[in-house]
Amino acid sequence: MLLSTWLPEDWSAIFVPSTPILEIVVRGSVIYLVLFFGLRFLLKREAAGIRLTDLLVVVLIADAVQNGMAGEYTDVPDALVLAATIIGWSMLLSFVSYRFPRIRRVIEPQPLLLIKDGKLLQKNAASELLTRDEIMGQLREQGVERIEDVKEAYMESNGVITVIPREKQGKRKHQPNKAAP
Repeated sequence: MLLSTWLPEDWSAIFVPSTPILEIVVRGSVIYLVLFFGLRFLLKREAAGIRLTDLLVVVLIADAVQNGMAGEYTDVPDALVLAATIIGWSMLLSFVSYRFPRIRRVIEPQPLLLIKDGKLLQKNAASELLTRDEIMGQLREQGVERIEDVKEAYMESNGVITVIPREKQGKRKHQPNKAAP
C-alpha cells in the first residue's frame, strides 16, 4: 500500500514518448530557427560574453525540460528529444558558422564601427540603440576618458565594445630598431 504512493502504476508513461519523435524534432527545429533568426535580425547586439545561440539553448532547454520534469504536458522522452534537437541546432549553426565564412555573416553580426578618428558615428550607435553615455561607460572600462582619444571603436558580435586608442602626440607605439653601422 505504501509502495504504491511512491511508484507509478504505468512505467511506460514515463519512458515511452507520447508524441511522435519526428513531430517533436520538427516543432523544436521550427521554434529554434524562428527565434534564432528573429532575434539575430531584430536584436543585432548580444549580451556581452554570451552568444545568441547559447542564450537560446539555455532558455529553450529550460522550458522543454521543465515540461518533462513536471509531467504536466509531456513525458520525459519528449523533453529529452526536444532538448537534443535544440542542442543539435546550436552545434550545427556553430559548425556552419565556423566552416563557411559567407554563411557566418548571416549567423553572426559583423563588427560595427562606432567611433572613427575621435568622432562618434551617431547613425551606427542609433542602429544598436546605444546612447553616448553607454558608449562612454564602455570606454572608461578600457581606460579611455574621452571619445576624442579613440582612433576606432567597434561593437563586436558578442556585444563588447573594443577600442583602438589614438597615439598620443609625440609618442610612437613602435620605434624601429636602428641598425648599427
